[in-house]
Amino acid sequence: MQQTREIIFEFQRVGGYVKVSAVDTMTSAEVSIVGPPSAGQVQLERLAARKLEYVLKKRADGQRGGLIA
Repeated sequence: MQQTREIIFEFQRVGGYVKVSAVDTMTSAEVSIVGPPSAGQVQLERLAARKLEYVLKKRADGQRGGLIA
């Protein structure tokens, strides 16, 4: 059975900003971003997903795309 790629988001309010972690369910790759709460959930998720896709592409190309366990 083929697994579908999904992204799990976690939001943490830290003082005057929000930390958003995005985890790819297929590879367990994880990235984090920070942004202002005024940006809104959808925009912060979109930014975190773009960063995750960037890291996954770098990893697939054999380049170092961040600290991924």
